[in-house]
Amino acid sequence: MASSKSYLEYILEQLSALDDISFKAMMGEYIIYYRGKIAGGIYDDRFLVKRTEASERLMPDAPRELPYDGAKEMLLVEETDDREFLCSLFEAMYEELPSPRKRK
Repeated sequence: MASSKSYLEYILEQLSALDDISFKAMMGEYIIYYRGKIAGGIYDDRFLVKRTEASERLMPDAPRELPYDGAKEMLLVEETDDREFLCSLFEAMYEELPSPRKRK
């Protein structure tokens, strides 16, 4: 099931207080970038973020879910209505996110 554009727009609006939020559409889903690093994505209309020390600490009870078969587990963000929390989550995760790979 592909994710809806309206859910993506909702999540982007919730993150709008942050500088440099972007996304890339990929096979009906959306990858979310924060300051050039992949922080999470929208998969089957679920907002998932990468597992980092910060995301695990801020969401200790978050369900671990697979964005798609064969992928690494991510954390389901259930507090999508809390803009302040979402922004603080991304800011806390940023330093722990892997840098983008260099293209050959």
